[in-house]
Amino acid sequence: MSDYTLPEVWENPSSMGGAWGSLNQPTAGSRFEQQLPVGSNPLQVYSLGTPNGVKVTIFLEELKELGFSQANYDLFKISISEGDQFGSDFVHLNPNSKIPALLDKSGDQDVRVFESASILLYLADKFHAFIPTDFAKRTEVLNWLFWSTGAAPFLGGGFGHFFHYAPEKIEYPINRFAMEAKRQLDLLDKELAKKAYIAGEEYSIADIAIWSWYGQLAQDKLWKNAAAFLNLKEYKYLQAWTQKIAQRPAVQRGLTVEHKAIK
Repeated sequence: MSDYTLPEVWENPSSMGGAWGSLNQPTAGSRFEQQLPVGSNPLQVYSLGTPNGVKVTIFLEELKELGFSQANYDLFKISISEGDQFGSDFVHLNPNSKIPALLDKSGDQDVRVFESASILLYLADKFHAFIPTDFAKRTEVLNWLFWSTGAAPFLGGGFGHFFHYAPEKIEYPINRFAMEAKRQLDLLDKELAKKAYIAGEEYSIADIAIWSWYGQLAQDKLWKNAAAFLNLKEYKYLQAWTQKIAQRPAVQRGLTVEHKAIK
């Protein structure tokens, strides 16, 4: 049992511990001056190869696969473990200091886009690709895109944090978030038993968003031994969908594309 007692008013601890504890602060905004590089392509992406980050590179590679030259992009590495996300230029792109962030320089006015789902939707609408034009089908894609924005934090910030990153293993939060992770996995498995892709018979931005978390989890590429711990092999329809998407050339490129240094 923990000997922790709730204080009347929370105060920032001197040390959080764990892999990310030293970076956490209870305030937003930039912490230092920064000048991010800008390349020559229409789209500038500032990111990292995390599940949220690869959503954007996978989608851009899918667009390039279709021949969209305006989807060419420069990709710069934002090292979140070193705090690059708190630099002034990056905070200007995303006030929330989270990767990925996109700067579209293709028009008369630069457009910043932040939050991975927003970037996917922005690019899908910009290029009229991987999102249906039919209103009902489009809505179903958005249902699952926004499902992913609500569900994945329970997987990453919940299960992944306490299973892998937390400085000590605590039974209650691991059980709590493992339960929720498996509920989500069961939901996806049941849905994929009925259709080829998560929103129907066509591959869409919803598949990209969800695969980047749950597909990589099924491949045990997120946290060591998490797939065995959660018994991912029991979700056969999720596994089949995972492998089908993993075989796409654009997905493979999006996972391995090189990030340029920012300094």
